[in-house]
Amino acid sequence: MTDFRYAHAHAADWREAANSCLAQLGQGPASLGFLYATDLLADHLADILALFKSKTGVRHWVGTLGLGVCASGREYLDEPAIAVMVGNFEPDTFRVFSGVTAAADVDNVALKCGESAPNFAIVHADPHNPGVAELVTRLAGKVESGFLVGGLTSSRRRNLQIADGVVEGGLSGVSFSDGVTVATRLTQGCSPIGTKHVVTACQHNVIISLDGRAALEVFKEDIGEALARDLNRIGGHVFAGLPITGSDTGDYLVRNLVGIDPANQLIAIGELLQQGSSIMFCRRDTKTANEDMTRMLESIRKGLYSRPRGGIYYTCLGRGASLFGPNSEELKMICESLGDFPLVGFFCNGEISHNRLYGYTGVLTLFV
Repeated sequence: MTDFRYAHAHAADWREAANSCLAQLGQGPASLGFLYATDLLADHLADILALFKSKTGVRHWVGTLGLGVCASGREYLDEPAIAVMVGNFEPDTFRVFSGVTAAADVDNVALKCGESAPNFAIVHADPHNPGVAELVTRLAGKVESGFLVGGLTSSRRRNLQIADGVVEGGLSGVSFSDGVTVATRLTQGCSPIGTKHVVTACQHNVIISLDGRAALEVFKEDIGEALARDLNRIGGHVFAGLPITGSDTGDYLVRNLVGIDPANQLIAIGELLQQGSSIMFCRRDTKTANEDMTRMLESIRKGLYSRPRGGIYYTCLGRGASLFGPNSEELKMICESLGDFPLVGFFCNGEISHNRLYGYTGVLTLFV
């Protein structure tokens, strides 16, 4: 049985926040720690990690920085804060790794857990690495389940990660053998408007026509007359959704609309396109986000036989207070559905689930 303990605190002085977390953690056996700090503490991340190592006796740690961090029922956004969790995993059921900055590194990275093959991995990634999407896909192919979860560091300063030490520049994290049982789900936070369309003409990321008609004409029909009259109102509310081929849960990648050309009836999105691919438009608001979060939590709850022993939650910077409200409502929804259990995470610059990068999503992973 794996035991988990967690703590969270905020304070202007990093020592005060760290010592508060240490007091909350108390004593007990643990072999792996998860440590998340807000980017306001970036200059002290190495000191924070060293203190936790020395005071807890836990040798292995993973984590990263975020503009916000979270814990069971609580969010800390844009303030100096730490969220930490430790678990006592069986020997040779996990392996911390780092140094995955290019495709060749994926072939050489050590993921094997003792004598066992890696089955699953939790990863943190540098958003400034231009090959991060490819690295995620390649790394997923190195674990037996084909499944990764994680998030891209979000920081106004250095994009630091923790993988036993402080690292940066690529992917790092921890792989697990099939001796560690997890359950994971993703919530999109958006809902489709209109139907799926076929991209019948495009150039790079610019949609020229959909279903054989001018792209902007189709877009206006989908969003409705009120928004179509004032396209300045769509920013932050309407997005492009790219359905994932083969998904049995209707998952799609959400991408920003980055430009509209009314004269030529063109739309540009934040993703390269291919002729013949599918696209739909979707909206993001509090109602749709709450509905999909509720759906996700109900789905994961139905598969549980007991309260989770521990968990990790990665959520987009575009969610949190701006979408659910200022009182940690997103994290409270998890507690209300699954109970109060050790949970930590951070607000990401992009989320990782299965073998790809998402945006505007929440990724919940439970140790069961």
